[in-house]
Amino acid sequence: METPKHQLHAAGGGAAITVRITPRASRNEITEILEDGTIKIRLTAPPVEGQANSALIRFLADLLDIAPSKIEIIAGQSSRDKLITILGLSADTVQARILAARKKS
Repeated sequence: METPKHQLHAAGGGAAITVRITPRASRNEITEILEDGTIKIRLTAPPVEGQANSALIRFLADLLDIAPSKIEIIAGQSSRDKLITILGLSADTVQARILAARKKS
């Protein structure tokens, strides 16, 4: 299996990633990494009153082993497609941790 080509970007002391979420799933997980680098994530939370956004931040914080306060949704608050910034980790570190988590699932 070929390693996907991620398009993670350096972002002011951190990294930026794009995600596409599917709410109301049976479990929280990364399901796929698309050709353009978008990370598809399934979340158990419903897309109501920011619950899915909060669940996404907690999921990424656990996955990346950082504080939730270091993660921010900067675009797509009410959309399935979101742009996320991760402070304090390089794009290479984020990529390595996402790939490691993807291999475990």
